[in-house]
Amino acid sequence: MSDLEAQRPPQEADAKTLSVSPVGSQKEGKSSSEDLPSAGAEKDGDTSDQDGKYRVSFTEGDPTNPLNFSKARKWAIVGVCAAAAFNVTCASSMTASAYEGISQAFGVGREVAILSISLFVAGLGLGPSLLGPLSEFFGRRIVYLVSFGAFVLLGFPVAWANNIAVFLIFRFLSGFAGSGFLSISGGTVSDLFEPHELFLPMSIYTCSPFIGPVAGPLISGFINENTTWRWTFWTILIWSAVTWVLLLFFAPETFAPIILCKTARQYRSEKKDGSDQWYAQHERVVAGKSISQSILGNCTKVFKLLSLEPMLLALCIWSALLLGVLYLCFEAFPIIFAGKHNFTLQQTGLSFLGIGVGMVFGIMTMPIWAKKYDEARRTAIERGEKGAPPEARLPIGMAGAILTVIGLLWLAFTTYKSVHWIVPIIASIPFGAGIILSYIAIFTFTVDAFRPVAASAMSANSLVRSCFAAAFPLFADFLYADLGTVGATGLLAGLAALMIPIPILFYKYGPALRARGRFAA
Repeated sequence: MSDLEAQRPPQEADAKTLSVSPVGSQKEGKSSSEDLPSAGAEKDGDTSDQDGKYRVSFTEGDPTNPLNFSKARKWAIVGVCAAAAFNVTCASSMTASAYEGISQAFGVGREVAILSISLFVAGLGLGPSLLGPLSEFFGRRIVYLVSFGAFVLLGFPVAWANNIAVFLIFRFLSGFAGSGFLSISGGTVSDLFEPHELFLPMSIYTCSPFIGPVAGPLISGFINENTTWRWTFWTILIWSAVTWVLLLFFAPETFAPIILCKTARQYRSEKKDGSDQWYAQHERVVAGKSISQSILGNCTKVFKLLSLEPMLLALCIWSALLLGVLYLCFEAFPIIFAGKHNFTLQQTGLSFLGIGVGMVFGIMTMPIWAKKYDEARRTAIERGEKGAPPEARLPIGMAGAILTVIGLLWLAFTTYKSVHWIVPIIASIPFGAGIILSYIAIFTFTVDAFRPVAASAMSANSLVRSCFAAAFPLFADFLYADLGTVGATGLLAGLAALMIPIPILFYKYGPALRARGRFAA
């Protein structure tokens, strides 16, 4: 599912700014009447091999700097990114109500039909490590449009597949293509806001990839009860095409180094008054790299982080268990509600509303948590520190971990047929709130604690998380058949309870653990 990359590359310093249009443009001692894009430039200090070169950087108030976009434009971009993330992740679970149609059409068992979710999620997990580094070379916008365009096109063979092999292969490829967007969209949100402003927009964005899977069975339940199963995938196809158009018109480039590279190329194209001497620092950063080396390096770093950073591994296992349980619910809820309360497909889909409502409630508490974090930041600054420590992100995770266990235990002991169906749905509300609060804590703490390698740390989280989410639905039927609804859901609650100490211990001992780590900040 959705993968967040909340690290913003440092924007190039503007140490000695030469005025550039609309202020003007000139090299030292020489004037020029040529109008050039708004940016700044500084004389390169290394005269041995860069004498006469000028580095492009943002000027104060530069309208091309994403940090200076208007609030309306920033939130419009956040909204489009959230909508696209919702689209991709919703597509992962929309097959949950189409199993019967898939099984009949291709002559396969339910277990094979469940692979349509598992393989899609596996693609989502593999993509960030392989596709994420591409934004360093091409920027975020190009990766958005190409990867999401591929997501749209790969939906055609899924919707019109005439055998199970084609159907499953292209479901995997669709997930892989969709992950290209998810791997960098969190980075877009962080491009737009200063660190102290990031909590609320990142929290809202984080919610969308997790509400998406919850909404999938609800939407497909209505589709599959009233028309054929193929309309599930035709709906995904149409919806994805509309989302791609929104990205085309409303998702500009926000990756600062790429914007500066474009400005430098514009300067050089003028060919007036030595403008061929302009350059952007990022051009030199990527000059000695190849795409294949970057991808291989990123994949290697992911496994190094998982093997050498116990803190990160614990966070990955915590988030993986949460997503695994969420995807297992797509198999468990039909057993609970259709099996014991005779729900139809539509009604079973609606039973997921409890989780969704819980997630929305969790997001509604964000102003409270943001205020607490801001208090911690101000206190740290008063002590002479640069800002709040990463551990200030964890109290929300403590609340989330406890709510998750409460929700699962409540759900477990209300799955009896004699208990009214509304009670387990209400029980899923704290479960949903706990999931979203936990993820916000995990993601924000990971980025803060592993800031030098935040992108790779998030890729590691995505990989482990998606492996669990792909595997859990495959054994759900066997688990509930052997243990029953009470025992199976109670087991999940017990596993979730094992995660409660993680945010508590990291809050208390985090600074010492980070000091011993090789990659932690």
